[in-house]
Amino acid sequence: MTFNDNANIGTGDVSSGGSGGGGGGLMPGGVAVGGVGGVIVMILMVLFGGDLTGGGGGGGYPGQITGQDQANPYGQNQIGSGGSTDAIQQQLDQCTTGADANKNDLCLIKGTVASVEGFWKVYLPKAAGKDYSPAVTKVFSGQMQSGCGTASTEMGPFYCPLDKQVYIDAGFFQELQSQYGSDGGQLAKEYVLAHEYGHHVQDILGLLGRAQQDPQGAESGSVRTELQADCFAGIWVSYADGSRNGQDGITIDPLLNKINDSDIDSALSAAAAVGDDRIQQKAQGRVTPETWTHGSSAARQKWFKIGYDKGSLNACNTFDAANVE
Repeated sequence: MTFNDNANIGTGDVSSGGSGGGGGGLMPGGVAVGGVGGVIVMILMVLFGGDLTGGGGGGGYPGQITGQDQANPYGQNQIGSGGSTDAIQQQLDQCTTGADANKNDLCLIKGTVASVEGFWKVYLPKAAGKDYSPAVTKVFSGQMQSGCGTASTEMGPFYCPLDKQVYIDAGFFQELQSQYGSDGGQLAKEYVLAHEYGHHVQDILGLLGRAQQDPQGAESGSVRTELQADCFAGIWVSYADGSRNGQDGITIDPLLNKINDSDIDSALSAAAAVGDDRIQQKAQGRVTPETWTHGSSAARQKWFKIGYDKGSLNACNTFDAANVE
């Protein structure tokens, strides 16, 4: 699924987190929710103490989180490097149109965020009676600090509810294809970000706590939380090209071209690539459902497709499903 060449992606809430970055571990009570890197971090520093990520000392770090422009939370002032200029930020600043997003993965990140946030800003008040608040995506190389501790390449993309931001390594899309087996299509990449913004929507709706209450197992709260984020990603896809405009009073500015079956297959390839069963089989040669935190490949595909087919928050109620497979 490609962007309309003339689409305005300049309002995407994306900025650079720089490269490298100093130390840290998780903040006290920090919880990072990530659906694509194969990890969900739920370590309470108040219980364990110390630096659990192996980071160095404290101090400043590239791309340090800064306050949002409250007067214009969706505008260009949202795009900034946190006080430093780097190669990632320079490239992001040059991403202004859909044509840029079709040629460059950093621009694709910016365009996807613009599309996802533009959708939820319209959809959420009508579907749930809740205003959508923006979440910045921080693009980094190597590692940086987040409100939930150190963001690193090894963690994969994640959403941090403590600072309301999404974190993704600039090279993750290549890893998604080469290491996880995704097909490398545009919608496979866009699904990654849509899933993380699904967690932000869960945060707004007060649903993220379910993951901590029941953290492991094939039918656990953690798995159901992740599958619901997949389902929310599917809802966005169903509206992203304007095909549902006018339905239930919802009309968005479509930044993307019409979605076809091959696009959906691409997204499903990404969902399957990051299933717990596939990751465990590859990493340890066996599958242990009792330790799952994200769900099987089949379940992740199923719930993404439910969101896409139904386009409804109610259809994404994974928590009341008798089983999620």
